[in-house]
Amino acid sequence: MEKIIEILNDIKPNVDYSNEKKLVDDEILDSFEVVAIIGELSEAFGIEITVDEMVPENFNSAEAMETLVKRLLEEQK
Repeated sequence: MEKIIEILNDIKPNVDYSNEKKLVDDEILDSFEVVAIIGELSEAFGIEITVDEMVPENFNSAEAMETLVKRLLEEQK
């Protein structure tokens, strides 16, 4: 989770990522920032985030992103 928060802070600082649960729904993150996050997560964790995974539920919170990353890492095994 620490790495995900670090990535989020690099892309858009000054957001309480530990507590925010509607990053996309409340338009805290815009589409360009989400695309940047997808690229950073893919690179940092060696995963491929497909178009099917690009839904608000997967990016509304740091916890949701962590769940996505863990699931994709598990699927790679």
